[in-house]
Amino acid sequence: MTGYEALRSAVAWIDLSGRGKIRVTGEDNARLLHAMCTNDVKNLAAGTGLYAFFLSDKGRILADSYIYRLGDVFLLDTEPEAAGILRDHLDRYIIADDVTLDDETATLAAIGIEGPTSHNAAAGLGLPVPARQYAIESWQNGFVAHVSSTGAPGLRVFLPVAEKAAFLDRLNAANMYGADAAEARVVRLEHGTPRFGEDITSRYLAQETQVAQAVHSNKGCYLGQEIVERVRAQGQVHRLLSAVRVASSNPPEPGSKLLAGGQPVAEITSAAYSPAYGEVVAMAYVRREALMNKSALVVAGSSPEIAASVAPQSSPSNLP
Repeated sequence: MTGYEALRSAVAWIDLSGRGKIRVTGEDNARLLHAMCTNDVKNLAAGTGLYAFFLSDKGRILADSYIYRLGDVFLLDTEPEAAGILRDHLDRYIIADDVTLDDETATLAAIGIEGPTSHNAAAGLGLPVPARQYAIESWQNGFVAHVSSTGAPGLRVFLPVAEKAAFLDRLNAANMYGADAAEARVVRLEHGTPRFGEDITSRYLAQETQVAQAVHSNKGCYLGQEIVERVRAQGQVHRLLSAVRVASSNPPEPGSKLLAGGQPVAEITSAAYSPAYGEVVAMAYVRREALMNKSALVVAGSSPEIAASVAPQSSPSNLP
């Protein structure tokens, strides 16, 4: 069995240690994070977490992060591309605040345990399984979070780097397969799960991503909120991030356009060939009218024409 097959049908581990990890301490840490992100940090209880965007004053997405509350301390768990940007962004707004930012990327490992049987497999190894999404539980010298990188059921184990090799040996001894980044990426796209740095960048507004759990609807003032509220008041955005399928074995490059009636209506952000579906799975920003009309799509410049379609889970019935 390959790591890809294990992620789809059972369980596999994924080394996510390259993700940025920023510890935020000090009496004003909750106030600062609450004022800087799109979600409700102020009311986050110890032992829980959430997912949020950090925006520019123009409402563009600078970074995303899982935010875990470890007692009076917060840990920001973000994509490798966002770690330095996020730390510098927060540091710029620390004026008279009692807040300290410590980069723990090099000292704290992160191992994903993901797939349909991941929770049972983790419990069988003696790991705690937090009951609710984003919740955390202490474990040995680290903790376990109920989050997933691929969109499959999953957990993320945080532990000191010095203990990483022994932990992976334990997973391998339990006959758990390892999945590499490329295999995990295919499963992520099969689940229609976007990733910051590929599908979500500073080009886009929060509502365009359709990641509703990142934005609290009435949390009060935060950086970039004016733009978020203006978009909400207008009642719509012109393009929406959606899962798409392409009837080909060759993934289009990021930036490739999809056409409807000869006109560009979508732009691909990431794509990979899916052995399970026998075609390409991708994410793309699709014009709202093309979603509503369920327009037939083709890959721009393809000859003969390569058909594409919005995946079923991206139905426009509940568009913002």
